[in-house]
Amino acid sequence: MLKYSKVIFVACALMFPCTMFGQIKLNLGKDSPSRKLQMAEHVISCLYVDSVDETKLVEDAIRGMLEKLDPHSTYSTPKEMKELTEPLNGSFDGIGVQYNMLDDTLVVIQTISGGPSEKVGVLAGDKIISVNDTAIAGVKMSQDDIKKRLRGKRGTTVTVGVMRQGIADKLSFIIRRDQIPMHSVIASYMIRPKTGFIKIESFGAKTYDEFMESLKQLKKEGMQNLILDLQENGGGYMQAAIDIANEFLSDTCMIVFTKGRSMPNKAYRAKGNGRMKDGNVIVLVNEYSASASEIVTGALQDQDRAIVVGRRTFGKGLVQRPIELNDGSLIRLTTAHYYTPSGRCIQKPYEKGNRKDYSMDVYNRLKHGELTNMDSIHFPDSLKFYTLRKHRPVYGGGGIMPDYFIPLDTTIYTAFHRELAAKGIIIQQSLRYMESHRKELQKHYNKFSDFVTYYEVPESYINQIVSVAAQQGVKPKTDDEYQRTLPQLKMQLKALIARDLWDLNHYYQIINESNDIVKKAIELLK
Repeated sequence: MLKYSKVIFVACALMFPCTMFGQIKLNLGKDSPSRKLQMAEHVISCLYVDSVDETKLVEDAIRGMLEKLDPHSTYSTPKEMKELTEPLNGSFDGIGVQYNMLDDTLVVIQTISGGPSEKVGVLAGDKIISVNDTAIAGVKMSQDDIKKRLRGKRGTTVTVGVMRQGIADKLSFIIRRDQIPMHSVIASYMIRPKTGFIKIESFGAKTYDEFMESLKQLKKEGMQNLILDLQENGGGYMQAAIDIANEFLSDTCMIVFTKGRSMPNKAYRAKGNGRMKDGNVIVLVNEYSASASEIVTGALQDQDRAIVVGRRTFGKGLVQRPIELNDGSLIRLTTAHYYTPSGRCIQKPYEKGNRKDYSMDVYNRLKHGELTNMDSIHFPDSLKFYTLRKHRPVYGGGGIMPDYFIPLDTTIYTAFHRELAAKGIIIQQSLRYMESHRKELQKHYNKFSDFVTYYEVPESYINQIVSVAAQQGVKPKTDDEYQRTLPQLKMQLKALIARDLWDLNHYYQIINESNDIVKKAIELLK
């Protein structure tokens, strides 16, 4: 026992490192729970009948403790941390292509403008079949494995083998990896005269800069009003949300405040230097808008700066502090709640340790009718709050309830359409269509405006999709179902072609014209 006692004695003298809190003293006295936990780990690792992975043993214990808390306190290994933070940090090192898998072959959708692949001559439509002389096509390699082979430290090189339509021989490109930007503002354009549209996918390290660049460009094009689309935006960095909310609000206006047991209460206010303090603003949300999205939405709604359109947001109002451990792993521990300026707690109710029910919340909303019928939503008076300027009623209880509720239209997509999408038939056939018609389309449609006005999805394309679907046992039940499928299917296919010919921004310029939430925003601005 001398060996174990010595280990514990040394541990008693340690301080727990914490990037956000400075240092936290560990209580490892003889009656402390921490000493009991450490003793159990050492006993198992030293005396258990079979060998154990000590690192995994400790990680499992940490995960087990956090799982008994709220749904958002988590533990991440160093590898998981890298994967989680890459999208929010706004860049990664790689070859600079957007791709999709056609059967088991990587097809380049687009090359990143100015990126490594574009510089050496890789083109949209190319099929990458090998990486450093290792075949990646026709070998059932997972997408994760393919991604690992293509990515690497900037400055290193990778040789890719490419098959290109119209060229019989395999082409070879030596690509020097570089930093590849990832954008969180994925659409920005004038949706109507004097009205701009900006869609933010997440709140990352570079989101504010991207947002401001979009704002600047749209104002040059005559924007007076703005539709800010936060549908499906799951959140990200709180500071990015605060910076963006600041652009709309007057000096000292409350944006958000936090309250916690051990953390001091903190309020975040506007500085009054925003560039969008005038003009009408509409914020679009749905049941997947969460966290940082709810901070922006709640601030603009409570300050009567924007009209909110859509459906009740997710309800993620717990503040996590990152606590970095010595090996690069990270604990994200919930330390406080977010509150909107009127005092509403953003977080929806949850039962500690019951993550299953929490994860099923959106499904349960659909099941109980909340997503499809406004009449099914009832708030007690105890959850009623009032906006700070016009004293309009708004409601707490979790998430942000919009000013204009737009029900989820469960009839817009037929069962046939949903099955086409679920089995990947639409995406796969879109890739095949572009493979055969890319040059023809590029020749005929130099301008996006011409494409929007004149292009129509040909019947031969639809027939090909129907034929492939039938081979996989996917068929419309009736001719009426088939006819009801066509409008949405054609619109989706046209949007996918626009994405491949230009970019995601142009995809949304087509798809938004059939989005009920977007259409309501346009109607309100009239």
